[in-house]
Amino acid sequence: MLRWSAQDRYRAPVVTVRRMSPPPRTARRRRLAAAIALVVIVAAGLLVHRAAPSSPATDVAGDALYSVAVYTGLVTLFASGRRSALGALAVVWCVAVELFQLTGVPVALAAAFPPIALVLGTGFDARDLVVYPLAVVVAAAVDAMVGRRGGMTSGDRGLEST
Repeated sequence: MLRWSAQDRYRAPVVTVRRMSPPPRTARRRRLAAAIALVVIVAAGLLVHRAAPSSPATDVAGDALYSVAVYTGLVTLFASGRRSALGALAVVWCVAVELFQLTGVPVALAAAFPPIALVLGTGFDARDLVVYPLAVVVAAAVDAMVGRRGGMTSGDRGLEST
């Protein structure tokens, strides 16, 4: 927005730019969709973990579902957040958990409380470091498509002048 006063006639105009967050209804809709998707993703991950035979394909599928669940959980918590920031945070979390497995601490924790292995894993696999960012990119792309279809435009998410 340009603001002028009589005293400012020899000065450059002031342009203010502010970050626009999505309207509350849009953020609520995104949070609800993410929460529903998270339940489906976790169920699919548990199904892959329990029912599918152990193979490289199921390992990759489980890793992809884990990273998508992390991204979707972040969208549920921070529905007005930028996809790029949430995606970067999800990848950082997944890589940190994978590197944490090198310490052996997750194995010890899983021995004491087996369900923790579903969150922290137990063994390092370098392939996971490739799967995580690819899956998060796909999840963010789906999030963007759902956002566009739901009425959220890039203008609702970016910078706008006032």
